[in-house]
Amino acid sequence: MKTRRLFILSIIGIVSALLTIFLYAKNFDSFYAIDLKLRDVRFKTRGDIKPDSRIVVVAIDAKSINELGRWPWDRKIIAHLIETLKSYGVKTIALDIVFSEPSNSESDKALSEVIRKSGNVVSGYFFRHEEESKSDTVTELLQHSRIKVVRVQENVTEVPVLTYPNLETNLALISKASVSSGFFNIIPDRDGIIRVSNMLMLYEGDIYPSLALSALRHYLGSEIILDIAYYGVDGLIIGDRKIPVDESGRFTLNYYGKQGTFRTISAVDVIRGKSNKDALKNTLVFIGATEIGIYDMRATPLDPVLPGVEIHATVASNILQNQFLIRDGRVQMLEVAFIMIFPVLLSVLLCLVRRTIYALILFLAVINVYFYFDYIPFAYYFFNTNVIYPFISIGITYVVSEAYRNLIEERHGRFLKKAFSSYVSPELVGEIIKNPNLLKLGGEKREITVLFLDIRDFTAISEKLVPESLVMLLNQFLGPMTDIILKHKGTLDKYIGDAIMALYNAPLKVEEHPLMACKSALVMRERLKDINKDFSKKGLPEIDIGIGINTGDVIVGNMGTDIRFDYTAIGDTVNLASRLEGMNKIYKTHIIVSEFTVRKLSERRTMNSELKFRELDLIRVKGKEKPVKIYEMSTSLDEVLIKKFEGALGLYRRQQFKEAEEKFKCLSAEYGDKPSDVFAERCTEFINNPPEKEWNGVYIAKIK
Repeated sequence: MKTRRLFILSIIGIVSALLTIFLYAKNFDSFYAIDLKLRDVRFKTRGDIKPDSRIVVVAIDAKSINELGRWPWDRKIIAHLIETLKSYGVKTIALDIVFSEPSNSESDKALSEVIRKSGNVVSGYFFRHEEESKSDTVTELLQHSRIKVVRVQENVTEVPVLTYPNLETNLALISKASVSSGFFNIIPDRDGIIRVSNMLMLYEGDIYPSLALSALRHYLGSEIILDIAYYGVDGLIIGDRKIPVDESGRFTLNYYGKQGTFRTISAVDVIRGKSNKDALKNTLVFIGATEIGIYDMRATPLDPVLPGVEIHATVASNILQNQFLIRDGRVQMLEVAFIMIFPVLLSVLLCLVRRTIYALILFLAVINVYFYFDYIPFAYYFFNTNVIYPFISIGITYVVSEAYRNLIEERHGRFLKKAFSSYVSPELVGEIIKNPNLLKLGGEKREITVLFLDIRDFTAISEKLVPESLVMLLNQFLGPMTDIILKHKGTLDKYIGDAIMALYNAPLKVEEHPLMACKSALVMRERLKDINKDFSKKGLPEIDIGIGINTGDVIVGNMGTDIRFDYTAIGDTVNLASRLEGMNKIYKTHIIVSEFTVRKLSERRTMNSELKFRELDLIRVKGKEKPVKIYEMSTSLDEVLIKKFEGALGLYRRQQFKEAEEKFKCLSAEYGDKPSDVFAERCTEFINNPPEKEWNGVYIAKIK
């Protein structure tokens, strides 16, 4: 059963993985949207990392606005800011600001002059969808910032780079004064989160770089090289760095943290000379607004209000540090491996459990293990794997496995439980559900303890009762007795009219089966007192019982045909237990146990104060040649009585019948001991009719 279950659940895991690989290949938009959210969680789990120290943000922040006045400032203030930064040794200044409208000629001229003299300012502009009147001057102003080295493969008919019909540039004198320029359009995903940066834009046949890329061109002193294949952008290189962009020229951002992760200096502190001059030497500075009132705020995986200037800084820092989110063939192989491995792992683990709660715990555990193994390559090697698809394969495996368990296994289990719980212990029901092969025809040799119970004089009782009352009496007796058997890990083998046959250590293994059988018998005797009180109240006759217990090897298993069979035990051990139950009538006892059971109790050291035995006799039952020593078991046996009875029994076996008779009669008178009455009568008979000299004290039982 376990092998079959493992096979089926493994097949479920493999099929789930193959189905998920199909979905992975199709890359449906709905899954992609969810995957982006899961990748955001990965960013949040990782937390902040350190950006390149060469990247600095000079912030037009709340402090600067409060001290220098409302935005926009007079352009002379911006000129002073650029001039001061140049004096501090800043290598490149990138303006996340556009000066598209004239203010006053003096201020505009002052700004353009400072930009020209600095020789390190990269100005910014943005593309627009809105129609505007075009002039040749606009295109002319951009020509110096376009990407000049473009290597195009054969058969390229178009480039899938984003294009806009219009743009808004700086004033001509500012654009001409700048060493270069770059666009600062930031395009969010459908959910409004910025996860990628467009590095390239196509405008009137030329390709233009972003503000960050243009600033790096100046900072590194290297030209941008663009390779274009038939499917789109094939490579984007600056200096010795190959920037991983997709076919549309989009770059996936490896965020460093929330707002303020970059070294940030207030613009007013630079203007007033309060900043550390040496700290800015040979840096790449981005000037932009961080004051929320100006509202250049963007939503990112780590911060819902990250200033746009820090996104440009993130691009530049990623490239300078070579800390790119990697998505190449290695990553795709890892994704496929995750899709295949984890559902199969879950299916194997689910084979080990059967309860829904444990299956759910395993499912959540595998999900967490997967997320850990997905997170480590991301956190330490920047592998930008898809998160959603292994989740899908694991989820499908769990749902289908649980459906199989509930619809097939549990339905079968419920049937077995309903069929067997009335006469086997809950542990055995569980064992049968785990291993239905127990119900197949066949047997095995096993040591067990057998208990037989019978109602005394049941024929006489049944003659006095109407059928309805007799059935009620039997039900109210057999029910509690069966419960006691099951509670002590026994198996109800069968009801034989008014008798019960129970097995211990079959088919469920019970280490202390002799002890469990003996305890069952003692509890039955105690429970009978309450049953008789209840019978008395209902006008039913009180009953008495006899119990026989024997331990030994038997053949246990399902006996019968394929259509109808019973789980039972056969062999001399069973027959002897049945005979011992009948011996209670002869010795006027209630529980008789064989020497084999007593010996096992002694060997297993499970004899305790609850179990009190006295040797009754050495008997040869019908159908057996070898005599068996039998014992009475009772909680009421007195140690003194046991000793005296053993002494009398010794005299009896030595054929000292007169002395034995006297002692047995004394025991009967002193303790009301009924077995002593039986032996006193035997002594009288042997006195009158002495046995043969070879007599060895064995009593030959003439009843079954």
